[in-house]
This record gives sequence, C-alpha cells and structure tokens, in this order.
Amino acid sequence: MHNLKEIRKNIDLFKKKISERNVEINLDNLLEADKKNRELIQKKESLEQEKKLLSKSKNEENFKKSKSLSKDIDLLSSNQEKIQKEIKNILATIPNIALDDVPLGKNETSNKIIKKEGKVKKFSFNIKSHSELGDSNSQMDFKTASKLSGSRFVILKDKFALLERALINFMIDVHTNKFEYIEVSPPLIVNENVMYGTGQLPKFEEDQFELKLEKSDERKFLIPTAEVSLTNLVRDSILDSKKLPLRFVAGTPCFRKEAGSYGKDTKGMMRQHQFYKVELVSIVEPKSCKEELDRMLGCAEDVLKQLEIPYQIVLLSSGDMGFSAEKTYDIEAWIPYEKKYREISSCSSCGTFQARRMNAKYKLSSGTEFVGTLNGSGVAAGRLLIALIENNQNEDGSISIPSPLKKYMNNLEKI
Repeated sequence: MHNLKEIRKNIDLFKKKISERNVEINLDNLLEADKKNRELIQKKESLEQEKKLLSKSKNEENFKKSKSLSKDIDLLSSNQEKIQKEIKNILATIPNIALDDVPLGKNETSNKIIKKEGKVKKFSFNIKSHSELGDSNSQMDFKTASKLSGSRFVILKDKFALLERALINFMIDVHTNKFEYIEVSPPLIVNENVMYGTGQLPKFEEDQFELKLEKSDERKFLIPTAEVSLTNLVRDSILDSKKLPLRFVAGTPCFRKEAGSYGKDTKGMMRQHQFYKVELVSIVEPKSCKEELDRMLGCAEDVLKQLEIPYQIVLLSSGDMGFSAEKTYDIEAWIPYEKKYREISSCSSCGTFQARRMNAKYKLSSGTEFVGTLNGSGVAAGRLLIALIENNQNEDGSISIPSPLKKYMNNLEKI
C-alpha cells in the first residue's frame, strides 16, 4: 500500500514508476477523489464549527439552524465515507514500485540472467520425464488423483512420497540449523484481511481458493503460499527494533487455482492446484532489505548446491515481478527432459509495501516506522522433486539419492 500524501507530492514520479510495472492505473482518478475528500473535510469542519457556536445560544431560531446543520454534516459524512472507500479501493490495486536497479520491461523477455551454477549432466541413454519415471514404477499417479480431485493433482506413493517428505525435512533443517530461521507451523486457512495484507486481495482473488463456511460472514481462504501466514505474524504490532531481523520458515501445502495458466504445463507435476513448498520470510528494518534479499537468495541456493542440481539466477524485470515486490530474483533449476531451466524459487523484497497494508511497525527513538518484509521459496518441494529425479535418473529407471538426503531416506542409495 502506498502513502497517498507521497503520491500527491510526487505524482509524475509515481505515474512513471507505475507505468514501468506494466499495469494500467489512472492516478488522475485517485487525485480527483482525494481532492473531493479534502473539500468535504473542509466543509464538514466549517459546519461543525458553526454548529458549535449555535449550540451555545439559547435562541430557538439558532437551535433549529443547529438541527439543520446536523443533517448537512451527516450527509457530508456519508458522502465522505463513499469517497474514502473509492480511494482505498484504488490504492489497494496499485502495485509496489520497482527499485532503480530492476531491469525495465513488460514481461519475462526483459529478465536478466545473473549467473549459472552447476554442470548440466550429459546422459548416455534416452532420458525420461519425471512423470514417465513415476509412472513406470507406479509411484506417481495422476489418473487416480484426477478421479478424486480433477486435473492438476497428483498422488505420490511409496518411495516417491518418502522422497517428497525427505526433501521438505532436509530443507527445513538447512534453514533452521544453518541459517537460523525459526520454524513455524502456521494456519493453512486465513481470513481476507490477512490475504489483503500480503497483496493477494483484492487484485488476485480469482486465483484463490475461498472456503464457504456456514453461519459465518467472515471470508476464509486456503493459503496460496506460507508467505501469507508468516508475514502476517507481525500484523497490527509494534516490534522492538532490537529483536529485528525476524526470520521464519515453514513447510506447508499451498493451494492455487492457476486461473491464468490454462493450457500451460498440463502434463506432470510442474503446475498443480495443491503442492508443498518451504517458505522463508524475513521482517527487517527497511534499510536492511537489500542485504537481506541477498542473504535469502543464498539460503535458497544452498539447497540446490547441496543436492548438486544445476540452476541459474534471474533478476526479474519491472513488468514480470509480483504485485507486492520491489525486487525479485528467481532461481531456475535445470530440467533435463525439457532441456531448459524452470522456476523453483522466487525471492522478493517488498520494502514497506506489505507492512503498510498490515500496519506492522517497529520502535525507533524518534517514534515508529513500518518494517520491511521479504519472502522467498526455500524451495518448492514438488518442483525440486522433479529436478532431482530427472537429474539423478539411471538407465534402468531408478533414481540415485544424493548424499545429503540419505539419512532422510532410510539410507537408501536408489529408489
């Protein structure tokens, strides 16, 4: 959420920065509504002052005028409420502003590859896709999942189910033991204020799974990412600056409608309605956001380095970033069957954007300020499973288990 006063003061800069995000938002409409609101405030204050003077008089005529003014004040209040709602609705749809070092562009074609890590393996046999590998030993079942839940679901069985759980436990152990994140087991169901706080609502409502609960007017949603729950741990609070940074990690199921993905990745596990992800969230002083983003990116990278999965890091363009982000790095893992890199993690700094929506602040000697928030996948378990089994497949269809995972896999060498 942006500060309306800042927009008013720097309207030309905001128009330029918003246009760089590849969205169409008419800020002139916002300024017009703001002008009307301020005019109503002045009129209301003037009438209230007049009413106050009249109320001191014992004259019957003045008493009648005072009653009439009360009606006028109520009407102005009603109009002001409508205008303020319009202002809030416009502000809620304005994305965060990209930092100056973010590449300008409308979409992913303007993204910038920062570096590549790991050696892409050359196979001496015809490789299989992850779905073929899973199907050949009946441990990845899309057909039964479709009967139960429809498209974009999968059932993992036996050693593949164990492997997914092993990956989640391995990643959480890395982030808690090596990088000192605090593990959290958060709610998977949240209310609309929480979804608003991190920016999923109102603009991306069509991509969310909403629950219909009886005898309740409160709207509830399944989380699309643990970022929602973890970041909102500090909503409506004032933190002690000495306790910052706060770093949280959670491994949870995530739920997404994938509303804009019709026809994309229809085969396999790459794009599912339900999937596991290990999520990292940091709460910091705003001045530390850049440094913390680099640190978070390194934490996510460490997972892939330990598992020896080739990857590249991509700096997203202004038009390809998420709604709440001011800067985003994607980590893309090498998928042998597709012969290309695919996103497996996204690490973003949001500055104070989410904190303003959540009213999350920290204490300073001079008062209070909004905190900075960051989030990143550390990493997506389903996509990591895809990358691991394809990169570690053998000619006989078995999968070699990387050394760091063996203790989580009952010391199995292969599955």
